[in-house]
Amino acid sequence: MEARANTGQKGARGGQQAAPPAAAAAPPAHPAYDLVSQDFVQEYGAATALYRHRKSGAEVLSVQIDDDNKVFGVTFRTPPEDSSGVPHILEHSVLCGSRKFPTKEPFVELLKGSLQTFLNAFTYPDRTCYPVASQNTKDFYNLIHVYLDAVLFPRAASDPLVMQQEGWHYELEDPAQPLAYKGVVFNEMKGVYSSPDALHGRARKQALFPDNTYGVDSGGDPQDIPNLTYDYFQAFHRRFYHPANSRVYFYGDDAVPERLELLDEYLREFDAADADPAASAIQWQKKRGAPWRHSARFPARADAARAHMVSVNWLLNDAPLTPRDKLTLSILNNLLVGNSAAVVRKALTDSGLGASVIGGGLSDELLQATWGIGLKGVAPEKVDEVEALILSTLAKCAEEGFEVSASMGHVEVASLELNSHDIWLYGGSPTEALHFEAPLAALKADLAAGVPVFQNLVKELLIDNGHRVTLEMQPDVGYEAETEAREKSKLEAVKASMTAQDIADVIAATKSLKDAQAREDSAEARAMLPTLALADLDKSVKTTPIDIGQVDGVTVVSHALPSSGILYADVGMDMTGIPLSEYPLLGLFSRLLLESGAGARDRVELSRHINTHTGGVYCSTVTGTRAGANGAVAAPDDVVGYLFLRGKAVSAKTPELLSIIRSVVREARLDSQQRAVEILKEMKARLEASVVGSGHSFAATRIDSRHALEPYLNEIGGGLSSLATVKANLAAAEEDWPALLARLEELRAAIFKRDNLIINLTGDQGVLDAAEQPVRDFIASMPESASVLAPASGAGWAKEAQFSPIRNEGFIVPTQVNYVGKGGRLFEPGEKAPGSFQVVSRYLRTGYLWDNVRVMGGAYGGFCNFNPTLGLFSFLSYRDPNLAKTLDVYDACADYLGDVHLTQEELERGVIGTIGAMDAPQSADARGFTSFKRYLVGITDEQRQRVRDEVLATTKADFAAFGDRLRAFNGSARAAVVGSRAALEAANEGRAGDAAFHVEDV
Repeated sequence: MEARANTGQKGARGGQQAAPPAAAAAPPAHPAYDLVSQDFVQEYGAATALYRHRKSGAEVLSVQIDDDNKVFGVTFRTPPEDSSGVPHILEHSVLCGSRKFPTKEPFVELLKGSLQTFLNAFTYPDRTCYPVASQNTKDFYNLIHVYLDAVLFPRAASDPLVMQQEGWHYELEDPAQPLAYKGVVFNEMKGVYSSPDALHGRARKQALFPDNTYGVDSGGDPQDIPNLTYDYFQAFHRRFYHPANSRVYFYGDDAVPERLELLDEYLREFDAADADPAASAIQWQKKRGAPWRHSARFPARADAARAHMVSVNWLLNDAPLTPRDKLTLSILNNLLVGNSAAVVRKALTDSGLGASVIGGGLSDELLQATWGIGLKGVAPEKVDEVEALILSTLAKCAEEGFEVSASMGHVEVASLELNSHDIWLYGGSPTEALHFEAPLAALKADLAAGVPVFQNLVKELLIDNGHRVTLEMQPDVGYEAETEAREKSKLEAVKASMTAQDIADVIAATKSLKDAQAREDSAEARAMLPTLALADLDKSVKTTPIDIGQVDGVTVVSHALPSSGILYADVGMDMTGIPLSEYPLLGLFSRLLLESGAGARDRVELSRHINTHTGGVYCSTVTGTRAGANGAVAAPDDVVGYLFLRGKAVSAKTPELLSIIRSVVREARLDSQQRAVEILKEMKARLEASVVGSGHSFAATRIDSRHALEPYLNEIGGGLSSLATVKANLAAAEEDWPALLARLEELRAAIFKRDNLIINLTGDQGVLDAAEQPVRDFIASMPESASVLAPASGAGWAKEAQFSPIRNEGFIVPTQVNYVGKGGRLFEPGEKAPGSFQVVSRYLRTGYLWDNVRVMGGAYGGFCNFNPTLGLFSFLSYRDPNLAKTLDVYDACADYLGDVHLTQEELERGVIGTIGAMDAPQSADARGFTSFKRYLVGITDEQRQRVRDEVLATTKADFAAFGDRLRAFNGSARAAVVGSRAALEAANEGRAGDAAFHVEDV
């Protein structure tokens, strides 16, 4: 699960001074709680109160704020003692049924039929978090009831089958078969341990923390997970899942007394005397006095046998940091590695010693902060040079100092948007991070007085800090095969040690688990889950204010939304005038625009200028298919395409923000061969890493790219086929730079002209009013020169496109798991794709596929995608131990829908869950840009309402109709699999003709 919550829009902030609610002066009292502290955070319009539950000892933070996206969370400190993954497995397991809600997986039932805007759980190295969110108060309290009962009274604490399913178990169905490991977390972590970047992060943490809980893997090492016993699993829950060891929080506009009463229903069953919160205290790792080195291995392809990874890493503190320390450290990190022109990151990329930066700089979400940076793709003889370069660059920083003002604009916007970590878990104040003004003012005063704050910090925390480890990750072509052989040998030894009765017991246990997994929940058990009714739903779509105007012939779209005084500006240029052959070059072009300097400013000066005046500027491309007439499936080649320069700044800085974009458009220095080579090396390294870790996304894009232009553009721009293009462009940059530069300049001339311009603005009405003249000045400054390239269009692109053959394809990567996709066209252009099919697709994802691919198949995820605009549908799995078996599950889906017996309650839950997904909250900038993208492709609120009406009117007959579609679909759909060589070779045994996989190495 392991995801993070986006809680959406915050309350009134920045320039909108909120009056404290009445509750701010006197927080509501409750006889079960003591009030520990209260606070009113003016900048956010938030009344906070910290309570302690008298009987259980639980600490409860209540935040009352004008935000209808209500959030609840309970977090337990869960420091592991080994790498068996017990915190992670327990996180999965507690959501598999509980005392009040005895269905097998109430978590999934909630996904099916709740208006939740967030519902998940995730495991940190020292804590486990269970957050939920909803904009509907009744739904919100339903979610809280289920989650509290799950974590405090889980079925997993008394039923070993849950741990076997979610963690690990031996699987055997016939005495002649080899013994196997199965389990959701086991296979999830096999996927994690196939990622070189993940292995680097693990080795880095283990090296920096040799003596405390951070030195083991809370997620679980696949080699250690089978050491976990059920007795230890039960004891871990008893030890750490007590309210006295928890931190509970509420956020939103619901009534505080109701929050406290609901919580007390559960907490009153526990006594603080029965817990020992000190047992979960995180012990400090004491800092060492002298640097050392560490090495580890990672799986690699034959062509990467010399591509080492090396990073230099520090433990920064072994005592608490003050708020001022944290703020200063955050700004220092931005100065060192915050962007491509930051001093250490630039030194590494300019050095040519490696392909891509790794390490990420500051990590401060745990008890102790760390800092590290390095390179991947390093020749073994250059490893020492990377270490020396990092240390010498830091020494130079300590001596010469920084251009500090370059980070202050970024910090100002980030503070208003509230991006920080709290320290409540470690005994600090839960609201400390909200009060950033005083430490920021103190820091500014020191800087104004000439205090070398950041130079001193570099010297203290990095140069003079002996707790430093240089980590070298060595590529091992045989790593994957060795890992598989070690697991096979271990299982063979286990089986060889078994008696005939032992083997019979494993076979019986395998059958028992499979029977339990396949068994349907009783109607009585399902009825115990709290539900909404269709009457609880808002029948109308949520709309966003939009104003479409013209300024000197240029379309300007604006959205008046609360934004804390920040302007979000999206400057788009129509790019359909470029030949399709140049489309894959846009990735390099977009990076160079902001990473090579503009006009009189070099790369570093441009970056400093951006950070001084704005909260950031970045470049991206957006493509979309124009909506079909009257809700019909769209023409597959009717696309729009824009290149955007997107930025944000406080209102007073709007002229500077637009001036920066103007400078980039007119004067970007595209002629830096060195920077182009560096960017292309980074792009290659990131693509290779992403395919291993997110193969399902690449498989999905590959499948859809066979049928329509928009996904085809995604495929050639960033899919599997783009890796070859990046390699070719890298060769061109190194060997024939003038020719590649000429192509880049032609792109600029074709895209950056006033005829192609469109602007989108989001902010408070006053912010938009203040932006009117700067926008007019910006438009007047745009070039009007004609393109030197032949005109093209979406239709022209379609004529140039060379779509991949519709066939089964397999892409080999060094991995222990697979990503299995299969899909194709479900509706032809011009046909009607009813909104009800979105309900059926969601039902499959949270029901049939969850049960068969994840629960019984052992994959980390199984899902499907339905694109009603293009009429495309695909099945996908994630970190899957199977391949052929998963394809069989997909093929059986049509028959399943033909035979499914839906109750009216199940049907309504499916409708409710679909509506909830449609109404997910967004931040102001995301909401404005989503509305803008709908405008670009012609999706109106009336069309959205039609779809909503069809979703609300879904019937059981729609499920059978979807099944009929899938039967025809099965004959034409084809697979795309990212997986191991062994898995693909095994899948091809006995396959011939159209059924065979066309296999290639990535």
